[in-house]
Amino acid sequence: MAGTGPRPDGQGGEWYVVDAEGKTLGRLASQVARVLRGKHKPTYTPSLDTGDHVIVVNAEKVKVTGNKAKEKIYYRHSGYPGGLRAVPYEVMISKKPEAVIEHAVRGMLPHNRLGRSLWKKLKVYRGAEHPHAAQKPKPLEIEE
Repeated sequence: MAGTGPRPDGQGGEWYVVDAEGKTLGRLASQVARVLRGKHKPTYTPSLDTGDHVIVVNAEKVKVTGNKAKEKIYYRHSGYPGGLRAVPYEVMISKKPEAVIEHAVRGMLPHNRLGRSLWKKLKVYRGAEHPHAAQKPKPLEIEE
């Protein structure tokens, strides 16, 4: 039967919206990565993009446990000598809360061209609004 199931090029698929308010960062990221990867479907194939699109709203309201709010540090390097930059979690969540969730989810996806195509299907927004109403996203419940 032609036209059923996900396309192997990653286009199409369902759209889900997740509210990050009060959710733990790691648990949220692992379940979002699972949906992006397509592991929730019976048609899951490790080498293909069979996943769905995920929209995360209220990124600034995600929580971390323990002392991570004070001790977690995000590193990046410019490629030049002495180009290491370190940004604490508290600064990152106040300036770019989207980057916190994107960083966590990206680390849970494959580190190859498949992971890069999956990562493009993640949309993270600071507030409760998102511009994807036309895709009719379904709410995705995240277990705590």
